Amino acid sequence: MERTVGFGEPATTGFWYRYEGEHLHSERSPYQQIDVYETASFGRVLVLDGLLQTTERDEFCYHEMLVHVPLLTVEAPRRVLIIGGGDGGSLRHALMHPSVERAVMCEIDERVVAACRRWLPSVSAGAFDDPRAELVFDDGVAFVARSDDRWDAVIVDSSDPVGPGVGLFRAPFYRRVREHLAPGGVLAVQACSPFFQPRELHDAYRNLREAFPEVRLYLGAVPTYPGTLWAYALAGESLTIDPEAARRRAEERKLQTRYWSPELHGAAFALPAFVRAILEGEYPAFADGANANAG
Repeated sequence: MERTVGFGEPATTGFWYRYEGEHLHSERSPYQQIDVYETASFGRVLVLDGLLQTTERDEFCYHEMLVHVPLLTVEAPRRVLIIGGGDGGSLRHALMHPSVERAVMCEIDERVVAACRRWLPSVSAGAFDDPRAELVFDDGVAFVARSDDRWDAVIVDSSDPVGPGVGLFRAPFYRRVREHLAPGGVLAVQACSPFFQPRELHDAYRNLREAFPEVRLYLGAVPTYPGTLWAYALAGESLTIDPEAARRRAEERKLQTRYWSPELHGAAFALPAFVRAILEGEYPAFADGANANAG
C-alpha cells in the first residue's frame, strides 16, 4: 500500500475537498470500503466509501452538538440509544452525562468499530469499555422495530441517506422511534449539509414532521464536512429550548465542552433565511449534488 497519498471527495459538481496523508488502514467490509489516514491538519481520519466521516481534530464540533443538545433538553436522561456512530464519539459524549445508566450503540458494521478502536482510539476514549455501554451490531431500523425498550433520548449518528442509511431518514422509522420514547424523550438526528444537500435536509425535516408533533432544526459548524455548516434536527412530543436550563444542567453534570455552550444552545436554533426556505421546499441554486458524510 502506498503510504503518503492524496485523497478527496466531491462536495458538489466541480468542487472537491482534498487531503494528503499517510494511508494507515484499508479493508472492505460486507457493507463498505473502510480507510484510515493520518493527516497533518486533522490528525487521523475515517473514510467510508471514499467519503470522510470523522477526524480527530474536529470530531468534537459534530458530536457535541448531536449529543449534548438533546441530552440537555431532558431533565435526567437515563437510557440512551445511539444508532450508528461506529467511531464511538457519540457514545463517549452521551456517557459524560452522569445520570445515564444505559447507553446502547447499534452499529451495522462491526468492522468500522474495530478499525476505529485500533486507529482512532481518542474519538471513543474508552467509551466502549464503560460498564454502562452496550454495543449491538445490527441494522438500526430492525433493532428499533424489535425493541421493547423505552428511551429518554435516541440519537441517529448515521451516514447520509444513501445505501444502508436510507431507512434511517424515513417517516416509518421516525414513527417507530416515537413509539419507543419515554415520556419527555427526544430524538436527535444529523440532517446533512444545507449548502450541498438541501433536498436531503428538506426530506428529513418533512419526514420528521410526519412522525412527531414538534420538530426543531438547529445548526453547527464542522470544518471537514462539505460546506462547514451542518444541520441537526430535534424531535419530540413537546420541545422547550431553554439555554438557562441547559446551562444549569451542564454545570450540574460537570460537562467539559469545547464547542457547545449555553449561548450556542439557544442560538443554534436561529436559522438563516435560506435554511428556512429549504424547509419549505425551496433549494438554493448552488446545490446540485449529494454527498454522504457524517457518522
